[in-house]
Amino acid sequence: MEINLPSYEIKLREKDGKREIFDFLRRRYVALTPEEWVRQHFVHYLVEHKGYPKGLLANELELRIGEKRLRCDTILYNNVLQPRMIIEYKAPDVSITQRVFNQISSYNMLLHADYLVVSNGLQHHCCQIDQTQHSYQFLHDIPDYNAL
Repeated sequence: MEINLPSYEIKLREKDGKREIFDFLRRRYVALTPEEWVRQHFVHYLVEHKGYPKGLLANELELRIGEKRLRCDTILYNNVLQPRMIIEYKAPDVSITQRVFNQISSYNMLLHADYLVVSNGLQHHCCQIDQTQHSYQFLHDIPDYNAL
């Protein structure tokens, strides 16, 4: 599956007739879906090319709003475990639309992160949130960790 992210040493296996990919953040194999393919490449990109500390990233985090459960694809925390960045992935054949931004914005109503990122592996969008001004600005690139 062609995507617009650097390759890395991918660990795949087949179990019970299903393909799985190793998630180095969760330290286990997970079902290989097109979205998971994007997630694994993107997280490796952040760690290996952008300097993000592996220990401050978490995949598939569940949020609860009353009885409703939401699942964030990836969250970057700061050193005191406050969310800094929320990342939402889609399969490469899924367009990045306003609906995707609405989805990640709803997560941010709970988490108050400074950055929101969406990627389908082909297109990557990052916006910086100014919590005090209640505004946002789209960035040209995913920032290096030391620039956050």
